[in-house]
Amino acid sequence: MTVFHLSTECYPVAKVGGLADVVGALPKYQNKIKGVEAKVVMPWYNKAFIYDHEFDVVFDGFIHQGPNMLQVQVMKEKTDVLGFELYMVKIPGLLDRENPYGYQDESFQFLAFQQGILHWLTAMQIRPDVLHCHDYHTGLVPFMIEYCPEFEFLKGVKTIGTIHNGEYQGMMNWNMVDYMPDFDSWKWGLLDWKGYINPLACMIKCSHAFTTVSAGYLEELFISFKGLESLVRQEFGKAYGIINGIDTEVWDPETDPMLDYNFSIKNAVEQKKKGKLKLCKEYGLNPELPLFAFIGRFATEKGADLLPDVVWRSIKQSYGALNIIILGSGNTYIENKLKEYEYIYSNFALDLGYKEHLSHKIYASADFLLMPSRVEPCGLNQMYSMRYGTIPVVRYTGGLRDTVADISTGGAGLNFTYAGVDDVIHAMNRAISIYNQKEVMQNLIYANMKFDFAWEKSAEKYLDLYRK
Repeated sequence: MTVFHLSTECYPVAKVGGLADVVGALPKYQNKIKGVEAKVVMPWYNKAFIYDHEFDVVFDGFIHQGPNMLQVQVMKEKTDVLGFELYMVKIPGLLDRENPYGYQDESFQFLAFQQGILHWLTAMQIRPDVLHCHDYHTGLVPFMIEYCPEFEFLKGVKTIGTIHNGEYQGMMNWNMVDYMPDFDSWKWGLLDWKGYINPLACMIKCSHAFTTVSAGYLEELFISFKGLESLVRQEFGKAYGIINGIDTEVWDPETDPMLDYNFSIKNAVEQKKKGKLKLCKEYGLNPELPLFAFIGRFATEKGADLLPDVVWRSIKQSYGALNIIILGSGNTYIENKLKEYEYIYSNFALDLGYKEHLSHKIYASADFLLMPSRVEPCGLNQMYSMRYGTIPVVRYTGGLRDTVADISTGGAGLNFTYAGVDDVIHAMNRAISIYNQKEVMQNLIYANMKFDFAWEKSAEKYLDLYRK
């Protein structure tokens, strides 16, 4: 069975969020299953990975986007260093940029990406068994292969769509239809949702099946889905919730090259303490106090708008009996407010930006990980922290409720109900109480490290769905 994963992100080539981690791991683990050949197709980016590896040009052609003729090149990484064949689509002016997102012409960008993929597969007579489309950036593929005569060769190929984050749907005005390949015009309704071309809605309508990245998130989409609630209810018969895994070869505290002090479950308490001492020394924090961490984008869906008040109130109400470290970036107001508090409070550290090495060290050294998410389709951060013996303090939503059970119910984490400052502070106070009980704290470290979030189980579930 040949499976092509189509995505705008893939770790370690280009990463913005959890999508990259999934696409960088799932095909690798699928390839360990006998009889499966999984590959990844993504846009070309001017990233370090590109310059550190060699590529072959496997296709060179042209597509029309409205009145414009665009050159399309497909490059293949020579050595399959990631554990799967990696193909990158290069289109000068659209798919040859520094970053995946943030450009005003992203509708043209993602349309060209999808059209370029299908033109290559058609021209080279490559017919995979499954096209696995990740998020709205590839959401028009299931429609195009069925209703665009140009891609008739691919008609009937099975398509799976995965919703990693339903907050982003890629809606476009209908004038963009002039830049799409010709299609059966009487099928226009499959593209439309409430007067706009909606690629995510189209993916749900046209794919043979669609998945969410946790069962809990699928349930939530029935009642909160940015206007698509009725659609997901209508199509529920082909909806599946499959929890993400983590790449346990990359995220392994025993072998992780990004850690100063590696550890196993046998010596986790001692080695984590060493890592914490070094991290606290670097940021001027008191290593004797409990260390809370937040890692991620400063976006309201992540609850990041709560962080300034959480920092201020938790330090004030605890009389400085805790440390907080935050790694992330995004909303400028949140960034500036946190910078202000960094100057005021000696037990608060801030590091702005995306730093993979530092994130590994924080997961391994912190005592608690904060995730006050309003929306969390799956969440990988809590899995990383648990693998590294750091106790997750999470809002009970989406994939977080599928993976983190509260200690009051026999679990190894801390849950809170509402995405509000009061609930976060209450959960942090519970965490401080646990921190001061040495034996309880140690048992929670061991319990978290015993959880198995490896990709093998999820890879098998996707394979079962492909077969079905």
